[in-house]
Amino acid sequence: MSYGNGMFVWALKWVDSGFASLLAALQPLVILLLMRLLQRKALQWKSMVGVSLGLIGMYLLISQNEIIAKEGMVVGILMILTCILSWSGGSLFVAKADLPNNFFVASAYQMLTAGISLFIASFALNEPWSSPLTWQGQTQVALICLVIFGSIVAFSSFNYLLKNVSPEKVATSSFVNPVIAILLGWYFLQEELTPQTGIAALLLLTGVYFINSRKRTTDDVIARKRL
Repeated sequence: MSYGNGMFVWALKWVDSGFASLLAALQPLVILLLMRLLQRKALQWKSMVGVSLGLIGMYLLISQNEIIAKEGMVVGILMILTCILSWSGGSLFVAKADLPNNFFVASAYQMLTAGISLFIASFALNEPWSSPLTWQGQTQVALICLVIFGSIVAFSSFNYLLKNVSPEKVATSSFVNPVIAILLGWYFLQEELTPQTGIAALLLLTGVYFINSRKRTTDDVIARKRL
């Protein structure tokens, strides 16, 4: 959590928020591939179609010259891809880990550990600090919303679902964010929205749909019961 969130936010210094959220939508595809490589789970035809569409969408997304040419963009993209790999591996671990039955407690442990890690990393990198009381009102409201809804509610729900639903399906929650982030970034921040980005987004989200609509196998059912 500390690496995935911390590095992702850092990458936003160079990568537009909508573009970054589209890259984050690759998470269910990465989880599916990790399940195949690490857990030897067979890929159903819908999953294979989803992975293929996702890879094509990713290629179209990051191969745009006008985006790649921006200063620091390549570094930002690589940072986000490592975040996705980190989140995906962590999701598979949490799905099988022996965590507290209370999902709020489990979330608190993870967020507390991540907070301490990022706190130390911030000092190590000599990042400037300022009191939240000096921030703009809109920034303070945004922070409160992120703490309550983006962290406590969303992350606790995420941990709960990882114990009750297949990890790659839980990760498909990320398909909602790109559409919203792209539209908000375009409307409020005047971020560039190219036709190729739109096509890439469509392919990525279609790939996620195929993964999410696959039938549960006997192995999936047995695995859920064991947990």
